[in-house]
Amino acid sequence: MRITWITEDKHSSSFVEYGTLPGRYDSMAEGECTSYNYLLYSSGKIHHTVIGPLEHDTVYFYRCGGQGPEFQLKTPPAQYPITFAVAGDLGQTGWTKSTLDHIDQCKYDVYLLPGDLSYADCMQHLWDSFGRLVEPLASARPWMVTEGNHEEENILFLTDEFVSYNSRWKMPFEESGSTSNLYYSFEVAGVHVIMLGSYADYDESSEQYTWLMSDLSKVDRTRTPWLLVLFHVPWYNSNKAHQGAGDDMMAVMEPLLYAASVDLVIAGHVHAYERSKRVYNGRLDRCGAVHITIGDGGNREGLAHRYINPQPNWSEFREASFGHGELKIVNSTHAFWSWHRNDYDESVKADDIWITSLVGSGCVDHKRHELRSMLMTP
Repeated sequence: MRITWITEDKHSSSFVEYGTLPGRYDSMAEGECTSYNYLLYSSGKIHHTVIGPLEHDTVYFYRCGGQGPEFQLKTPPAQYPITFAVAGDLGQTGWTKSTLDHIDQCKYDVYLLPGDLSYADCMQHLWDSFGRLVEPLASARPWMVTEGNHEEENILFLTDEFVSYNSRWKMPFEESGSTSNLYYSFEVAGVHVIMLGSYADYDESSEQYTWLMSDLSKVDRTRTPWLLVLFHVPWYNSNKAHQGAGDDMMAVMEPLLYAASVDLVIAGHVHAYERSKRVYNGRLDRCGAVHITIGDGGNREGLAHRYINPQPNWSEFREASFGHGELKIVNSTHAFWSWHRNDYDESVKADDIWITSLVGSGCVDHKRHELRSMLMTP
């Protein structure tokens, strides 16, 4: 597990003490640090320290830099069942606080965030306030995120438009063979999760495309029967907001995901919720992925209420409300997805479905040759 924290003290050390009992730390790990400047803003000292190896499904107590409060985290289980909490486009509003409160109540193991975290939009102090807002949850469970358009802070003469995001939210890209923090993969409890970058180059000559082909070629569906993909801009969207925004990436990468028999694709960007039937190339396909748009975490821009009518045949459920999703992988063949609407202080389940892994459908074996052929194409 990588622990990240920020201190104003430039001389503070990047080590973490940890153990399985409160106040008793029998292990310690040294890490690295960074910082960045953005116009007149100078960040604090940003520490990244990897601790472990850790036991699965175990509570650890830890302290950062030899001082300050004690935190505790729970590691994910080694096998099913495992529960993912999901919500994108968080921001820092009252609705965001409701979403986080509801996620905190759902007994999740890992949080998946498909882009648009702080909505800092070049106002760097909002990255700091976002860190304080999510600390109670992000210090206790793994938060796995990818970038959205609000992480791309473009101003004149700034060479790295993702400097804030990359400095603060370091994901395991190097560990998964990626050259960029904007896309990576990881495995947990029988699930292979790929986090793609909607705002990194993705054409067939790009590093991301080459990396994705390589990553898919290494997936072992006997070890990880479930294959999930997340990115920010949805490919299947019947909302009038951001219509067609994901078409170019979809044209390039959807054939790869289809050939690899991806089970579920999760995106954000559109400030509403939508769930598709299994679909590929715009048509219903029993071997295609279920696509979920869940950019409804609570951002300050509000909800996207206007939908295209009639509803496309691939669209199963859609609603413009803030909320979050829960994905419980029960075993190697079955998962239960539910979406929970924010009804002021209450979390109300408004949509749910059992999903069967494509491993048990015959699709994986049928398409294995197709994937091999694509991977061998020069």
